[in-house]
Amino acid sequence: MFFYSIVVGLTAIFLAIVFAGKIAKDKKNSPSSLEMEEIAGHIKVGASAYLKRQIKTILLIIPFLFLVLFLILGWEAALTSVIGVITSLASSYIGMSVCVRANLLTAKKAKNSVADAFLVAVRGGAIMGFCITGFSLIILSVLFLIFKNPDLLVGFGFGASLAALFSQVGGGIFTKSADIGADLVGKVEKNIPEDDPRNAGVIADLVGDNVGDCAGRGADLFQTFSDDIITGTIVAAAFVYKFGPKVIFFPILLQSLGVICSGMGVLLTRQWKKNFKPAEIFNLGLYTTAFLAGLSVFFLTGYLLADIKIWLASLLGILTTLVAATTTKYYAGMEGAKVPLIAEASKRGPALNMITALSYGLQSPIATIVMIVSSIILSFQFSGGLLLAIVVVNISTDLLIGYIMTADCFGPIVDNAAGIAEMAKAPKETIRALSKLDSVGNTMKAITKAYAMSSGTITAFVIFATFFTMTGISSLNLTDTYNLGFLFLGISLPYLISSITIGSTAKTAQKMVDEIRRQFKEIKGLLEGKAKPDYSRCVDIATTNAIKEMAIPGFISIFIPIFTGLIFGTQSLGCLLIGAVASAALLGPFFNNLGTSLDNAKKLIENSEEENNSLAHSAAVVGDTIGDPLKDVAGPSLLIFMKLIGMSALLVAPLLH
Repeated sequence: MFFYSIVVGLTAIFLAIVFAGKIAKDKKNSPSSLEMEEIAGHIKVGASAYLKRQIKTILLIIPFLFLVLFLILGWEAALTSVIGVITSLASSYIGMSVCVRANLLTAKKAKNSVADAFLVAVRGGAIMGFCITGFSLIILSVLFLIFKNPDLLVGFGFGASLAALFSQVGGGIFTKSADIGADLVGKVEKNIPEDDPRNAGVIADLVGDNVGDCAGRGADLFQTFSDDIITGTIVAAAFVYKFGPKVIFFPILLQSLGVICSGMGVLLTRQWKKNFKPAEIFNLGLYTTAFLAGLSVFFLTGYLLADIKIWLASLLGILTTLVAATTTKYYAGMEGAKVPLIAEASKRGPALNMITALSYGLQSPIATIVMIVSSIILSFQFSGGLLLAIVVVNISTDLLIGYIMTADCFGPIVDNAAGIAEMAKAPKETIRALSKLDSVGNTMKAITKAYAMSSGTITAFVIFATFFTMTGISSLNLTDTYNLGFLFLGISLPYLISSITIGSTAKTAQKMVDEIRRQFKEIKGLLEGKAKPDYSRCVDIATTNAIKEMAIPGFISIFIPIFTGLIFGTQSLGCLLIGAVASAALLGPFFNNLGTSLDNAKKLIENSEEENNSLAHSAAVVGDTIGDPLKDVAGPSLLIFMKLIGMSALLVAPLLH
């Protein structure tokens, strides 16, 4: 059975190579200005320099990680953890390397056809989607064949989650500190446009889009995809008595179907009508992928399990993904109901901009949480109390992951392309076309975060159920003083993680502001456009500080659950997990949707007739600056925290049984 998942994984990698080849070929055949080439070169060098330093830092930790896990849990857990870290970093690095090449071609194509530019950005994003799913399927299939026992692969999920936290926290701090610094000095103090070449922080901002939104999100979804296969297989093994040995292969084959359906959705994502509407094209691709996934799962469940109730559980998982996407568009999309109201409130100043956005942001997680809870309860009830049904709901939220990753990476590619065009003084029509794509990309990034958070919440629930299975406990005693204390400690941890990541962003942004101000002051003729800034200095500041600040959240996520389990036992650890997941599941979407709605309110004002130096625009810039670290650092970090704290608990579970 693992032969099929390996074939699907190899096919995904093959498609990534084909798309990368097309982008490389088109890039050679498409002429561009020297200014565009130079700017794209700065972005490529900066992104590669950051990722290489990040990978080098993480690799320094690997020997220590291997030794500790080897001494405590044995060589299998140690080896699979290291493989998880390396595979996650490799898939993210390869995918991002192509993204930084696709941005220049997207800018070139936009001069003649916005539809062609759209297609290049979609293909560039698809490469990341194919890489993370393809590598995960291949490596996990091989490890299953070698070790036979799915419990021994928890280390792989732990390693992938650890790499994801470092990538997301480090990349998020990099991108948002650069963005905030460039905006505060450029837009607010010097009154110059966004992506102006006179601004020393603008290249660091564009580099950050790649290391945060591409590489960081790629590592995030890689660990989601992998963790769900591992935990799903562990739970499925307990149902061999009911469905036979084939049930063990069901999770990885289900994920393989999702990769196939996502690939078909990507191939359908292109202009079909004369009236080009990129948002509608993405909607068509998303719903087509969902339909194909639902149909194909029907045949898979019929063949392997012969139980239609499991298929209905899968449909609930797919529906949960679509509800998360729709809710995000409603609250945070430029064409949604709430963003225009935030933009209108901005005309009365920054205070009302923030108050209005906060009120809608606090509402935004509720619909998705209700859908998640409903899916879990309904699947459990109509399956006759089968935990496997909840596992299927969870994995089915991943069936669109390849397409979702494509849409997410589309955002930074078109954002970079718009920045390149702006800095190279491209024609206004080109900049306007790319700005239109950028606004769509911004919404797609928000949908990805909402999807990842909803999927991650169900994943955390399944991890918790897996923890119950591995430790042999069936209930938690909340009348026990220690257990109640650890429940509240778990609730507080997401607030601590958020405080650390937001504070780190602010600290790095302050250094960025000081450097950009220094260059405007000391480089003669810079503001007049007669001299060039030192872009590399800002990239170096963001890189050094982002790498330095990414360690503490990882330490908290790993050692607190392990320490709790070893010292206070399984009951206290279980309560810690429940508190942490419940808190992060609400706080994360709140941060994501609040930050995105503030960003899109600013973009809505900039695309309107409103003057960019008006009160409304100034208020929106303040709101967007506050929202930046929420949506791109704190929110995504909480998603990974939920899963890393769970995988850390699973890693130590054999010692607690």
